[in-house]
Amino acid sequence: MSYKYENPLCKRYASSEMQFIFSDDNKFSTWRSLWIALAESQKELGLDISQNQIDEMVKNVKNINYEAANRYEAEVRHDVMAHILAYGEQCPAAKPIIHLGATSCYVGDNTDIILMRTALLLIKKLLVNAIDKLWSFADKYKSLPCLAYTHFQAAQPTTVGKRATLWLADLLLDLEQLDFTIDNLKLLGCKGTTGTGASFLSLFNGDHKKVTQLEKKIASKMEFDAVYSVSGQTYSRKIDYYVLSVLSGIAQSAYKFSNDIRLLSHLKEFEEPFEDKQIGSSAMAYKRNPMRSERIASLSRYVIVNALNPALTASAQWFERTLDDSANKRIALPEAFLAVDAILSLYINIISGVSVYPKMIEKHLADELPFMATENILMYCVKKGGDRQELHERIRKHSLDAAKEIKQYGSDNDLIKRILSDKTFNISEQEMEDILNAENFCGRAKEQTEEFLVEVKPVLDSNRDLLGVKVNIKV
Repeated sequence: MSYKYENPLCKRYASSEMQFIFSDDNKFSTWRSLWIALAESQKELGLDISQNQIDEMVKNVKNINYEAANRYEAEVRHDVMAHILAYGEQCPAAKPIIHLGATSCYVGDNTDIILMRTALLLIKKLLVNAIDKLWSFADKYKSLPCLAYTHFQAAQPTTVGKRATLWLADLLLDLEQLDFTIDNLKLLGCKGTTGTGASFLSLFNGDHKKVTQLEKKIASKMEFDAVYSVSGQTYSRKIDYYVLSVLSGIAQSAYKFSNDIRLLSHLKEFEEPFEDKQIGSSAMAYKRNPMRSERIASLSRYVIVNALNPALTASAQWFERTLDDSANKRIALPEAFLAVDAILSLYINIISGVSVYPKMIEKHLADELPFMATENILMYCVKKGGDRQELHERIRKHSLDAAKEIKQYGSDNDLIKRILSDKTFNISEQEMEDILNAENFCGRAKEQTEEFLVEVKPVLDSNRDLLGVKVNIKV
């Protein structure tokens, strides 16, 4: 039992891997890695920094003395300075050169970029695995006819696999945007208090070349190809917006998928995974509710709305620096990643273990197919010598009568029986059965699915090293 609020994203939903990325240990050890990279680069460019000082810093990179940091922050009311002082306690020799020439955003902003890139790579791993599972599902059911729906009203049939390609196509769009964002993330570098690099220029006695080299060295040590060419004290907060926009896109795709699964569950055509001892309702013991799909919907809604935070933050920045971004991004960025981590884990879990019920799919198709087949029946009978106008009128009347029986009395659809018993049509049961073959009404659904899956295969092949993730649904 805890007497403090605990974030449900951590306690109930997100993976331990994603939680670690945004943990204090990872954050502050990254701060220290950045201070080491700064000191090493400054030494390499000629500043009076000893190897002993650097070794001392390296020795304590993960040994965060939180008690000291908390004590200092209570005094100075500044988290970066608190950790500089705490690090200095552990590294007395290096204390004079820690954070030399830098401002708080050197560690804060660079760390945010590093953590976001790491988190995006984990999201990519989950996304690729969701794509892989959907690919297999679509391939398995590419030929299974089912009712399609427009306005959630029965429409021309498709196949279960073809419907899955729509979910798959959305995720592929998300992957494209994700890859673009990862590939274009840059480090802030060491820009100083207003982005001019003045403090570093002073350290290197006006040598502009060395200041430029300093940024390149730091970026390389932190495994980045480049830094943003210009900035104020911070990187543009539009970067946060772009990152969360990608996450919002994934949430939108998952939301759509979860809604479809929920509707199909109502139709009893699909059921998401359900454990042996799982309880669907505390009152109605028989129920098997699509709770995981509903959780996707719930978390997705949060992520989509949360994308407004960096948008508003980016638009509200003043000149070279203002601090009204800090408290907001401390919450908005990690929570977006934690939520999408949970969403994709649920997505993988559902599509990996979903139950498909062909007989129910067939039943619903059989209930509606007679109406959809009327034009085919009409054309067939005309080819056999029938009068098109007379047959059209007979079909119209039979259709209206059958529909009335269904709507008013809950009767089964007997349109086909009515037509078979009407001698005007001159059609046998076998001929009717051939016409009513559901595959005749699915257009190119199977072929479209096959062709699309061929397009997707190279994407999976190029990301083969990411496949095989095992997700753990906590609740």
